[in-house]
Parts: sequence; structure tokens; C-alpha cells
Amino acid sequence: MPRVAVIDLGTNTFHLLIAERPESGSAWQHLLRRKFYVKLAEEGIERIGDGAYERAMTAVRAFHQDLEAHQVPPNAVKAFGTAALRTAANAPDLLAQMLQETGIQPETISGQREAELIYKGVRQAVPFPEHRALIMDIGGGSVEFILADRQQVLWQQSFPVGVAVLYRNFQQHDPMPPIEVWRLENYLEGALSDLWEALRHYPAASLIGASGTFDVIDNLLLDSTVKPPLYGRIPLKAFEPLYHTIIDSTLEQRLAMPGIPQERAEMVVVAMVLLRHVLRKSQVTDIYTSVYALKEGMLEEVQG
Repeated sequence: MPRVAVIDLGTNTFHLLIAERPESGSAWQHLLRRKFYVKLAEEGIERIGDGAYERAMTAVRAFHQDLEAHQVPPNAVKAFGTAALRTAANAPDLLAQMLQETGIQPETISGQREAELIYKGVRQAVPFPEHRALIMDIGGGSVEFILADRQQVLWQQSFPVGVAVLYRNFQQHDPMPPIEVWRLENYLEGALSDLWEALRHYPAASLIGASGTFDVIDNLLLDSTVKPPLYGRIPLKAFEPLYHTIIDSTLEQRLAMPGIPQERAEMVVVAMVLLRHVLRKSQVTDIYTSVYALKEGMLEEVQG
């Protein structure tokens, strides 16, 4: 059985997915999922700090051990680097060290390519509604938006407004006071102007969210014992109370909330401000959450 691995080297989180295909043409079976919170942008997205650099190498070394344990050959590994590895001045040094120590050679991809792969991943998990949907993937360094239906992408774009960037630039107090929320919303109004224009041309009634923040919302609002395994559906009316609960909370309170991982407790506040602003501007009527995203989109492209 051919085995392959895909590695998503994100700004906040590194992910590994190992899969095999029992026979040609059959579906991939997922053998191992692993993730590390590396927070590459904790000192800014312009340079990877020493602590983050070492966390990244620790994660990739662990992935390398997993690959060897599952007998995945180097030529069957696809590794993609996203926002922080596109922009940080010392990213080439980190990528070179990864290759030297582990033989893993990541490809740094553009935001547009990232959006393309996210669409391919989400499409495998979520039963698209009959109407058009706005797909949103909130990362640490960038956020990808895709307007699409099940057959095609109508518009897509990556914006450098990831939660690590927004947290560092806009949240100075905890809980986040109204003036900081206003400043962030005012910034987003201009920074996402291309999205508002696209929504005028391609209005969407549903939002499909992928990656960390939406995992948190899923955990807090849905019963995992009854929801479908690969997606969730969140009533829009349930979002606003959750928004205020998180916005009004302290870090200590968020750390005590079941469903919020320790690693996401800091940045989930700015993520919720971002999401609420998009919901208000897009005027969607329901929210889906997707378990699949970038790495599953990568896997779809792998032949085996």
C-alpha cells in the first residue's frame, strides 16, 4: 500500500498527516495526524524569534521520526510553508536546516495557492449548500477567503490579517476594551476592501470556516457525539452570545473554558472580532465548520 505524508507548516501550527491508499483509485485512509503549536510570529512576522525557531525544528524532527516509523519515503512527503515562511527574513535559514537535518524540503506557497488547496480540502468535508458559500480559513499570518460553489471557485484571495498579526498589533489589554475592538474593526474595513467588493459581485448566504478558530467554535457550541465527523453547522444566532462571552473574558477565564486549547486562548479574541466583522459585512445566514483544510487539499492532489 503506497503511503504518503503531507505537512502544513503554518504560522501558528505545524500539521502532519500520513495516509495510505489500499488500491489505486480508492480513498486515502488517514493513519496519523499530529500537530505542534509553534507560534512562528510571536515576535512579529518579519523575523522568526529564537524560541519559535527552535519549536519549529523540534516539531519537524518529531515529524521526521513519525515518517520513519510509518515507513514513508522522502519522495512521498509534501511539505508546504505558508505566511510566516513567506515573509520572515530568516525563513530561508529555517527551511535549509529542516532539509539538512531531516531531508524534508518544504515548498513555500503563495497565498493564492494556499486558498486553492483550502478549497479542495473543505470540499471533501462539507456538503455544500445549494447556494454559493464564502470559505474562510483563519491562520496565524494570513486569512484566506474563497467564494465558491461545489463545482468551481469564483474568487479567492489571501490577506495578511492572521490572528498572530492582529493580536500583536491591536490587542494591548485583556479583556479587550471597546476602543481596541473599534480600532481593529476600522483596520479590517480597509484591509479587506477587496473582499467586500467581491461579495458585492458574488453574494454568499453561507460561511464555511476552516482551521483553529472554527475548531474552537465547534468545540464550544456543538455536541461532538451527535455532529457529523467532518463538519458542523452553527446557527448564526448562537454566535453572538459566544462572541460576547469570549470578548468579555480574561485570559485566565478562557484558559478555564472547556473547548479552548491553551495555545489558542490568547489569540481567539481578535479572531472573534475578525469573524464577527466578516459575518456582519457578508450578511450570511448560517455557518459551517470544516475539519478538513489545507493539508487535506494537498492530499487530494497526491497520486498513488
